[in-house]
Amino acid sequence: MPNSLYIACIPLLPLVSFALLGLFGTRVFKNLSGLLATVLLVVSTILAIWVAYNYFFHFGQANGIYQRIIAGQVTWLRFSSELSIDMGLMLDPISCMMIVVVSFISLMVHIYSLSYMKGEERYPTYYAFLSLFTFSMLGLVLSSNMFQIYIFWELVGVSSYLLIGYYYDRPGAVKASQKAFIVTRFADLGFLIGILVLSFYSNTLDFNTLIERLTNPASPGLKTALASSFLGISAITWGSVLVFMGGAGKSAMFPLHIWLPDAMEGPTPVSALIHAATMVVAGVYLVARLFPVFSISAPASLDLVTFVGVLSALLAALIACTQTDIKRVLAYSTMSQIGFMMFSLGVARHGHEEQLGYSASMFHLFTHAFFKALLFLCAGIIIHLVHSNEMNDMGGIRKNLPVTHICFLIACLAISGIPPFAGFFSKEEILQASWQRNKVVFWIALTTSGITAFYMFRLYFKIFWHKPLGHQASHADTAEGDTMIRLPLVILAIGSLLTGFIPFGRFVSADGTPVHTDLNLIFSVGPVLVGLAGIFLARWLYLNKNDAPEKIKNGTRALYTAAYHKFYIDEIYVFITRRIIFNLVGKPAAWFDRNVVDGLVNTTGNTTQIVSKKIKGLQSGKVQEYAIYFLLGAGGLALLFIYGWK
Repeated sequence: MPNSLYIACIPLLPLVSFALLGLFGTRVFKNLSGLLATVLLVVSTILAIWVAYNYFFHFGQANGIYQRIIAGQVTWLRFSSELSIDMGLMLDPISCMMIVVVSFISLMVHIYSLSYMKGEERYPTYYAFLSLFTFSMLGLVLSSNMFQIYIFWELVGVSSYLLIGYYYDRPGAVKASQKAFIVTRFADLGFLIGILVLSFYSNTLDFNTLIERLTNPASPGLKTALASSFLGISAITWGSVLVFMGGAGKSAMFPLHIWLPDAMEGPTPVSALIHAATMVVAGVYLVARLFPVFSISAPASLDLVTFVGVLSALLAALIACTQTDIKRVLAYSTMSQIGFMMFSLGVARHGHEEQLGYSASMFHLFTHAFFKALLFLCAGIIIHLVHSNEMNDMGGIRKNLPVTHICFLIACLAISGIPPFAGFFSKEEILQASWQRNKVVFWIALTTSGITAFYMFRLYFKIFWHKPLGHQASHADTAEGDTMIRLPLVILAIGSLLTGFIPFGRFVSADGTPVHTDLNLIFSVGPVLVGLAGIFLARWLYLNKNDAPEKIKNGTRALYTAAYHKFYIDEIYVFITRRIIFNLVGKPAAWFDRNVVDGLVNTTGNTTQIVSKKIKGLQSGKVQEYAIYFLLGAGGLALLFIYGWK
């Protein structure tokens, strides 16, 4: 096994980059900040790939099963002989997969940003925030216990807040960063309570020990957690649901998804980093990390994961069909694809014969990272060319952006599930798992898959075709930038084409044993035809300008309007917060605070002042007055003893 120092360097190198650029970036590394951050991340990525390779092919297996290995651990706070807070590094199939994905996608964004963000006034600050985000995500996926993952979970929230609000002089960016921070903090409250519940019954924070104690039928902690209940639901189910609440907030699942479209206010490379393989998949990773507890001890919570996942996938796909901002379409696309990953976990179970959904979810997480990052990076070039996010301002620019055009087309084919692109293989496994477990989920997923192909090619045709060839740039080289812009696109396009051929189930499964998945060509015919139908429908409507889209919009006015307004979920939140919470809770609370709490304190103070003014003459300093008071007091006592005492 590699030295734990090498493993620790994977997250620590981005931390060093953050510290150097945060402290000395504007003075010492102003012109070299991007290069410094990128070089350190190159080393971190090489280490991540090397560690993952050695884990999967050399030391990770024992008796044919991939093990959870604690590569290094330091006790931070000890509460008892069993309960302590540690800082450790855990290697298992999903953590090894995630360190490769996070570091590699972040590296592509770093390289792309060298040219794309060049000339920005806060260039060193941008790379400092990127480095902090990368450190936080790598620390999160390597965490060996619940408390440690919560620390990095919150660091991810802070760094995403900084990145989304990078353009702090724009009111929209400030509001978007605040919205993302508040919504995810609300979800994280549930996550924290869930951590406390699960750790209380397992008497540990360590993942390995917690999973062992809460899945072993003979464990006293599990028996107590199953026997304890609230509202007829066992404590372990409550704990699992609350943990999932944190994951749903971070992964923008319904109904905690409202921050995701607004997060597009950040720089486009940031959107690629947050919405491809890092922050938004943290919730999927969390459920996968605790999957044995969900599956064995709280199967009802997996039903909730399934429902939320499939509903999020469908709603987001419908909304994406109506949006005109290129980055918002991609944001809702991300929400939909994360929904696929979630409900794939939900239909899986821990038994070897029923864990296809688990491997399929992780496989889709892996492939999605490549084509979604590619889509966002291509979107950055397109926006830079036309100086607008609106699809209506685009069209006919395929010859202006030849490399971007091909890369964008590859990514669209991949996300639409068309063979032989990567998304086809991972999405087929998800659909197979759904078919085996829940036919209703399968049909909803299949419909959503067709809608995905439609809105992605609606996007593609409206950007690159639809109008006569654009003349926004006289030279393609000028439009597409230099090698630093094109290189990440080409690498990600190759990944979007080839990563589907990886026998993923052989390496990543719920119980560590290889899952053999065979491509069922007969089964795949239906999903592929549905995807092609979506593509051809988009081609008919948007390849050239015509009045068919307007007629369809008028014919489905109610559904279109609801989807265009995002099913009024934001308005519902505004109504609940302003009309109910502010008016019925906030205003009475403010009145009570102002009139009762403050009034009581103010009355006490005012009464003290009045009384003090009245009696301050008792200490005037005049001996004559003191003598009079003494004589009056003595006389009063004498009268009391003579006439009043009996």
